[in-house]
Amino acid sequence: MNGIIVAIDGPAASGKSTTARRVAQRLDYCHLNSGLLYRTIAWLGLRDDWIHDSDRFAYELERIRITMERRSPGFIVRANGEIPGDELTAPQTAIRASHVAARLDVRERVLEVLRAAGLNGGIACDGRDIGTVVFPDAALKIFLVASVEERARRRVADHGVEPDRERLELEISRLRERDARDSARDLAPLLRAPEAIEIDTTRLTPDEVVDEIVGLAVERGA
Repeated sequence: MNGIIVAIDGPAASGKSTTARRVAQRLDYCHLNSGLLYRTIAWLGLRDDWIHDSDRFAYELERIRITMERRSPGFIVRANGEIPGDELTAPQTAIRASHVAARLDVRERVLEVLRAAGLNGGIACDGRDIGTVVFPDAALKIFLVASVEERARRRVADHGVEPDRERLELEISRLRERDARDSARDLAPLLRAPEAIEIDTTRLTPDEVVDEIVGLAVERGA
């Protein structure tokens, strides 16, 4: 497949993955979700009980065989030949994924896998450093934002629970901590690429966001 690379960045729960997936479908591209790789490593570390052991972590990371198989409308991630299950979406996996993403050895490994997957273009990729680090030459760079209250509401809704005030306040607190951690880390912090187009999704419908990005992608040759 040939085509441009659409790089979609933004903070947690800003709608990156859902938007990138729908953009890919509209363009007949493949959706490349960078977060799946960090979650996969975190999942393995939690399951096999080496995520908290720094020395063993480095050893196990070298032994993991991570591949991404292009299968429209997305990619299938395999770790040592195994396809991770629903545990990738568990809150604990997400929390640990953010921590492991701060490691240089992890980011170097993920960067290698992502660039190989996007070698022929024709992808919409989402993450927190896609436009700044992973695909700095992407034809279209988008930076999605939304209020922390709206992001918390979406996150609670994704978990399938009633968005009462207590749950929302807890999620708001978690997201603020996550934002601070992702923005302040020394390695590949959450940043907007200078040429990225910022879209505030707080009051936009998912269709409106996708329509805008698809229109921009077509202008750039998609």
